Amino acid sequence: MIDRVKGSEDFESTSFIIFLHHWRKPLLIVTVLAFIASVIFSSPWFITPKFKSTVIMFPTSTNSISKSLLSENTNSKQDILQFGEDEQAEQLLQILNSNRIRDRVILKFNLMDHYDIKQNEKYRYTRLYNEYEDNIKFSRTEYMAVKVDVLDKDPQYAADIANTIADFLDSTKNAMQKERAIMAFRIVENEYISLKTEVQVMEDSLTKLRVLGVYDYESQSEMINMQLAIELAKGTNKKGIKALEDKLEVLAKYGGPYVSIRDALEYEKKQLSLVKAKFEEAKIDATEVLPQKFIVSKAYKAEKKSYPVRWIIVLISTLSAFLLVVLILAVLDSLSRYNKKKSLKLI
Repeated sequence: MIDRVKGSEDFESTSFIIFLHHWRKPLLIVTVLAFIASVIFSSPWFITPKFKSTVIMFPTSTNSISKSLLSENTNSKQDILQFGEDEQAEQLLQILNSNRIRDRVILKFNLMDHYDIKQNEKYRYTRLYNEYEDNIKFSRTEYMAVKVDVLDKDPQYAADIANTIADFLDSTKNAMQKERAIMAFRIVENEYISLKTEVQVMEDSLTKLRVLGVYDYESQSEMINMQLAIELAKGTNKKGIKALEDKLEVLAKYGGPYVSIRDALEYEKKQLSLVKAKFEEAKIDATEVLPQKFIVSKAYKAEKKSYPVRWIIVLISTLSAFLLVVLILAVLDSLSRYNKKKSLKLI
């Protein structure tokens, strides 16, 4: 135990600078070799350089066109020009990461061939999706915008893929919403047609009752009764009295149905007006589209590669090799000292 402490003290007392000077040749050789190797192996012959293009966009705050443009009860969150918040940004990220967009991008740019993946490979789709995820990243910025980063060996390809993904975001989200909007439109349309038919039937019934002489039950019955009372008081116009009695008889027979149909028609017309407004809103949501994002920055063809960063690779590789050699030499030096002391002890 005492020998170990003394050995460690001897090693600690040795100047690090003297240690480095003593082993300067192997340290220099290994460091230079590591530098040369890192320069060579980080070159385009070994690592394919990639160029990065980026699209930055903000989500919109509303999804319904009709509520944004036609609804009377609009608020700031339904403003068509309002930028979206956290929830909308998260929705965009989820859609961007979906296989709907991934598969369309793969198909349009033929990424299977572009990434040099053979069709007869056993796990070709696994490799394809891994390449896609490695080269295409989606993230949020600190200002709640959504960023699309695309790396590719072809700078124009990287820009085209990034801009295409932004375009696919609109069509994909609109298609998802259209599926639901069309179903809602059909429900409202059926209700609107049914209600409109009922209103038409009631109006036809009132028309028939008007042909029979029932125009306005309350006012008619009041006027006819007043006129009948006058004629009866005179007692001279029997034909007029008979005509008035016939009219009262018609009113008595058809007045009840007239009032019922008239009141029901008034209610149904109000309902029809409400349903028609819903029908128009649903029709707009089912047939019209709006962009789902605000493009802040479009992708462009990069002039300089973004990957790999050679100076970082060279620096890390050279420093790692230097430190590793220092550690190995320190261990060897300690073992050498220990063996010497042990041999002296035995003597």
